Amino acid sequence: MGRREQIIACTRELYEEKGLAKTSVQDIADRVGVTRSLFYHYFTDKDAVTSAVLDSYIEDFLAMLKAWNDCRVEGDVDGALDTLVPVLRRALFERDSFRRALASRENAALYIDFINRVADQAARYIVATTVQDYERLHEVRIEHVYESFYVLILGVAGYVRSHPEAPDAVIEDIVAQSLHLDRGRIRV
Repeated sequence: MGRREQIIACTRELYEEKGLAKTSVQDIADRVGVTRSLFYHYFTDKDAVTSAVLDSYIEDFLAMLKAWNDCRVEGDVDGALDTLVPVLRRALFERDSFRRALASRENAALYIDFINRVADQAARYIVATTVQDYERLHEVRIEHVYESFYVLILGVAGYVRSHPEAPDAVIEDIVAQSLHLDRGRIRV
């Protein structure tokens, strides 16, 4: 692991342990075992390393999404939805101190940036993989496919954030209805 990646990993650990607001650049430098000036060689400021930490969370989410996509059975829309919602909950709403801080009012702009980046990258991935698989067996009955997934991801994330007790089945129905998915069909 290179020095830049070490700084990102240590910053992520500190954010998860102490939270965003209580972690300083000096804390990060101390954890990595470098001077502040070396930290600034890799990152212009705390915001830059925070952006890199957000990228690492997004990479984790995309890895979960890829694992989900690799395990789903082509043509089994209901099975795919059953397994997708828990992935979304786990990836976006685990409750470590960094994510609690990210979701606070003081970090609202950072949270919006994070969730927009998640929606963009996840929508691009789903359109390039899952939608193409679906299209081989079913008609895609939405226009503006990327945009629909982007908005759906933002909406589901916002809904689950404000309604964490919402049953998975309700979220599955919302996704299926929004995308006009053929559910309950026999696999071809």
